[in-house]
Amino acid sequence: MKQQRKAVLFALLAVAFWSTMSSAFKITLRYIAYDQLLFWAALFAVAILAAIVFIRTDYRLLFNQTKSDILRSAVLGFLNPFAYYLVLFKAYDLLQAQEAGVLNYSWPVVLVILSVPLLGQHIGFKGFIAILISFSGLFVISTKGNPMDLNFSNPLGVFLAVGSAFLWALYWIINLRDKREEQLKIFMNMIFGGAYITAYLFLFSEINPPSLPALTGAAYIGIFEMGITFVFWLLALKNATNTAKVSNLIFLSPFIALFFIHFFVGEPILPSTIVGLFLIVTGILLQQFRFTFIKNIFSK
Repeated sequence: MKQQRKAVLFALLAVAFWSTMSSAFKITLRYIAYDQLLFWAALFAVAILAAIVFIRTDYRLLFNQTKSDILRSAVLGFLNPFAYYLVLFKAYDLLQAQEAGVLNYSWPVVLVILSVPLLGQHIGFKGFIAILISFSGLFVISTKGNPMDLNFSNPLGVFLAVGSAFLWALYWIINLRDKREEQLKIFMNMIFGGAYITAYLFLFSEINPPSLPALTGAAYIGIFEMGITFVFWLLALKNATNTAKVSNLIFLSPFIALFFIHFFVGEPILPSTIVGLFLIVTGILLQQFRFTFIKNIFSK
C-alpha cells in the first residue's frame, strides 16, 4: 500500500509538470524564436539527463553500446527531440496554446493508425469507430466548434500540431524495439537531437544569446518537459503495484493544462476545446481497451 502511494505521488508530480508545458511553451515563445527555444532547452535537457544517467544508472553502459544502438539513437534523436519539438514549437507559435496542446494530444490515435503498416496490427470495426470519435474531436477544436464549415483557425498551425502527433507516434513505435535502459536511451537521443538543432541553426539561422525570460523558460522546458519528469514517471511505474491505476493518471494532464493556460497565458477556454478534448480522450480510452500495445505504452 505504501509503495502504491509512492507510485501515485511520483505519477502526480509528472502529470503536474507536464500539465504546465503548454503554458510554458506559449509564454516562452513570446521572448524567443521557436528554433532558438529548442536549442537552449536541449542544452538544459542534455545537462540534466547526463546527471541522471551518472547518478541513477551504470554510466559504463554508455561505452558498451553497439553500432546499431548508436544508429538507432541517431534516428530517434532526429524524430525526438529535433523534428518533434521544432514542429510542435512552431505550432504553438501559430495557434492558441489550448489548440496546439490538445491537437498534439492526439498522438495515441495516430499511434493506432501507424501500427497497421508498421506493426501489423488489425484495427477492426470498434477500433475504427474509436479513431473516428477522436478525429471528430480534432475537427471540433481546429474549427473552433464549426466542423461542418471546414474553416480552420490556422491551417498551417493545425497541420503542424497534428503533424507533431505523427512524429511522436512514429518515435514511440521505433522506441519500442530499442531494449536499452530507458534513461540511457533518452540521454543518447537528446545528444543527437542537440547536435541536429545546432547544425540546423548554423545552416538556416544563427545562435543568439537569449534574454533572461527566454532562458528561464528554456531551462524549465528542458529540465522538466524533456528531462527529469520522465524519471518521475518511470519511478511511478516502477513502484506501482497496480500499473493501470497509475498510468491512467496521465489522462488528467490535458484537462489540468487547460486550467494553467487560462490563468497563466490568459486564454479564455473555448467550449469547442473542452468538447473536442473529451472526444479525443474517449477515443483513446476505447483504443486502450481494444489494443494491448496501447496499454503497454501508457504503462511503459
